[in-house]
Amino acid sequence: MKRADALQGALDVLVLKVLASSPGLHGYAIMNRIKVLSDDVLRVEEGSLYPALHRMEEAGLLRAKWVLNQNNRRTRSYRLTAKGQRTLAQEVERWRRVSSAIDGILRST
Repeated sequence: MKRADALQGALDVLVLKVLASSPGLHGYAIMNRIKVLSDDVLRVEEGSLYPALHRMEEAGLLRAKWVLNQNNRRTRSYRLTAKGQRTLAQEVERWRRVSSAIDGILRST
Protein backbone atom coordinates (compact mmCIF):
# COMPACT_ATOMS: atom_id res chain seq x y z
CA MET A 1 0.00 0.00 0.00
CA LYS A 2 1.36 3.42 -0.89
CA ARG A 3 1.92 6.00 1.84
CA ALA A 4 -0.74 8.26 0.35
CA ASP A 5 -3.26 5.42 0.58
CA ALA A 6 -2.58 5.09 4.30
CA LEU A 7 -3.72 8.70 4.77
CA GLN A 8 -7.01 8.22 2.94
CA GLY A 9 -9.76 9.26 5.32
CA ALA A 10 -7.41 10.09 8.21
CA LEU A 11 -6.22 13.56 7.25
CA ASP A 12 -8.84 15.51 9.20
CA VAL A 13 -8.23 13.70 12.47
CA LEU A 14 -4.45 14.01 12.03
CA VAL A 15 -4.70 17.75 11.45
CA LEU A 16 -7.05 18.20 14.40
CA LYS A 17 -4.76 16.20 16.68
CA VAL A 18 -1.65 18.14 15.63
CA LEU A 19 -3.39 21.47 16.20
CA ALA A 20 -4.77 20.32 19.57
CA SER A 21 -1.23 19.78 20.83
CA SER A 22 0.41 22.63 18.87
CA PRO A 23 -2.08 25.46 18.29
CA GLY A 24 -1.18 28.27 15.93
CA LEU A 25 0.74 26.25 13.34
CA HIS A 26 0.67 27.15 9.66
CA GLY A 27 0.13 24.66 6.84
CA TYR A 28 3.75 23.71 6.19
CA ALA A 29 4.37 23.21 9.92
CA ILE A 30 1.30 20.95 10.13
CA MET A 31 2.62 18.85 7.23
CA ASN A 32 6.04 18.63 8.85
CA ARG A 33 4.62 17.75 12.29
CA ILE A 34 2.61 14.85 10.84
CA LYS A 35 5.72 13.60 9.05
CA VAL A 36 7.86 13.82 12.21
CA LEU A 37 5.27 12.29 14.55
CA SER A 38 4.76 9.36 12.17
CA ASP A 39 8.51 8.70 11.88
CA ASP A 40 8.35 9.70 8.21
CA VAL A 41 5.68 7.10 7.39
CA LEU A 42 2.91 9.61 6.66
CA ARG A 43 3.46 12.55 4.35
CA VAL A 44 0.77 15.05 3.58
CA GLU A 45 0.94 16.86 0.26
CA GLU A 46 0.00 20.54 -0.09
CA GLY A 47 -2.66 19.60 -2.62
CA SER A 48 -4.42 17.56 0.06
CA LEU A 49 -3.74 19.66 3.14
CA TYR A 50 -4.84 23.12 2.05
CA PRO A 51 -8.26 22.06 0.72
CA ALA A 52 -8.76 20.08 3.94
CA LEU A 53 -7.83 23.10 6.09
CA HIS A 54 -10.23 25.27 4.11
CA ARG A 55 -13.02 22.70 4.39
CA MET A 56 -12.47 22.28 8.14
CA GLU A 57 -12.44 26.05 8.62
CA GLU A 58 -15.75 26.36 6.74
CA ALA A 59 -17.19 23.55 8.88
CA GLY A 60 -16.30 25.51 12.02
CA LEU A 61 -13.66 23.05 13.24
CA LEU A 62 -10.75 25.48 12.82
CA ARG A 63 -10.19 29.18 13.13
CA ALA A 64 -7.51 30.79 10.97
CA LYS A 65 -5.82 34.16 11.05
CA TRP A 66 -3.05 35.85 9.13
CA VAL A 67 0.18 36.40 11.11
CA LEU A 68 3.69 37.56 10.27
CA ASN A 69 6.37 34.89 10.55
CA GLN A 70 10.03 35.37 11.52
CA ASN A 71 10.83 36.51 7.96
CA ASN A 72 8.04 39.13 7.95
CA ARG A 73 5.98 37.00 5.56
CA ARG A 74 2.27 36.53 6.08
CA THR A 75 1.23 32.99 6.93
CA ARG A 76 -2.11 31.56 7.94
CA SER A 77 -2.15 30.25 11.51
CA TYR A 78 -4.72 27.62 12.58
CA ARG A 79 -6.36 26.79 15.91
CA LEU A 80 -9.12 24.40 16.93
CA THR A 81 -12.53 25.74 17.82
CA ALA A 82 -14.67 24.19 20.56
CA LYS A 83 -16.49 22.27 17.81
CA GLY A 84 -13.10 21.08 16.51
CA GLN A 85 -12.16 19.81 19.96
CA ARG A 86 -15.42 17.87 20.26
CA THR A 87 -15.01 16.45 16.75
CA LEU A 88 -11.44 15.41 17.54
CA ALA A 89 -12.57 13.48 20.63
CA GLN A 90 -15.27 11.70 18.61
CA GLU A 91 -12.92 10.89 15.73
CA VAL A 92 -10.15 9.61 18.01
CA GLU A 93 -12.62 7.22 19.62
CA ARG A 94 -13.89 6.11 16.22
CA TRP A 95 -10.33 5.51 14.92
CA ARG A 96 -9.47 3.52 18.06
CA ARG A 97 -12.47 1.25 17.54
CA VAL A 98 -11.68 0.78 13.84
CA SER A 99 -7.97 0.13 14.40
CA SER A 100 -8.77 -2.33 17.19
CA ALA A 101 -11.17 -4.20 14.89
CA ILE A 102 -8.58 -4.28 12.09
CA ASP A 103 -5.91 -5.46 14.52
CA GLY A 104 -8.22 -8.24 15.67
CA ILE A 105 -8.71 -9.40 12.11
CA LEU A 106 -4.97 -9.25 11.35
CA ARG A 107 -4.18 -11.32 14.45
CA SER A 108 -6.77 -14.00 13.66
CA THR A 109 -5.65 -17.33 12.30
